[in-house]
Amino acid sequence: MHNNDFIYILFHTIHDVLRAEKILKQHNLAHELIPVPRNLSSDCGMCVKLQNDIDKALLLCAKMDIAGCYNAEGKEFKEVKSI
Repeated sequence: MHNNDFIYILFHTIHDVLRAEKILKQHNLAHELIPVPRNLSSDCGMCVKLQNDIDKALLLCAKMDIAGCYNAEGKEFKEVKSI
């Protein structure tokens, strides 16, 4: 992954997004809650955006119902983990 790449973790519900945010904050992982990019779809309108520690973030969120995990560089999105 390049330094300017981002990872987007999509969830089925806003409750899972907020739960993920709480867990990531507790573990001091830099993240941002943003609207789901138009190129991606999800039942929930928000997602978690990360640039680092993706494996740790996915491990921490493993018990939640993750809808998808995508790598983005610019406007290109590719699924990076089979959830």
